[in-house]
Amino acid sequence: MGEPFYKILHSQGFGSRKECIQMIRHGRCAVDGAVITDPEGAVSLSEGAILTVDGVSWPYVQRLYVALNKPAGYECSRAPTHHDSVFELLPPHFMRRGVQPVGRLDWDSRGLLLFSDDGAFIHYLTSPKKHIPKTYRVTTEAPCTDRMVRDLLQGVLLRGEAELCRALGCTICGDFQIELVVDEGKYHQVKRMLAAVGNRCTELERVQIGSLSLERLGILEGQWTYLTAEHLRDVGYVK
Repeated sequence: MGEPFYKILHSQGFGSRKECIQMIRHGRCAVDGAVITDPEGAVSLSEGAILTVDGVSWPYVQRLYVALNKPAGYECSRAPTHHDSVFELLPPHFMRRGVQPVGRLDWDSRGLLLFSDDGAFIHYLTSPKKHIPKTYRVTTEAPCTDRMVRDLLQGVLLRGEAELCRALGCTICGDFQIELVVDEGKYHQVKRMLAAVGNRCTELERVQIGSLSLERLGILEGQWTYLTAEHLRDVGYVK
């Protein structure tokens, strides 16, 4: 039967119901190239149908899944306190439809950050019970040593924690760089693990979640892309 067109636009974040009604009446919106001027007209859309608003085309998606290559200097917050918001790097209507960061990266960290308005997806990836591996490229203050790698793999005791925190993988990539894989989401975990082995993290980049990597996504720093069903499977999520 379809749904009133203005409700579809509203669900996608293009404005309030009243704003969407006005945009449609003024001929500013189209579906698959056909302009629609009746806000109440019933429209049936399949996933991926093209919505055009003010000359810009967007795919219709019931649930939004996005990957961003986050630069340093952005807070993962809608209301940042000291730096720009990471939402400034995404189209404004994404925020209006309620997307949230899936986990977080500190303001001075960079790399792969996912966003969604699918609560089940967010819960799946952020639940400590799921043990989704995350891979980080870590630049250190002091040289990386075999002993440091061994200690990280065997486990270190973080301040305030009762159990050892172990890396799933750790590889030396250069004199001052390692690649570290962890499957927990403790507060400042990577930085605290480096401190526990007598070193300090000076730069932190998340390069992979599950088997979904920045390299495969092909997005440069500051760029974003939609996630496909195959990408979702790469992080272990099946709708």
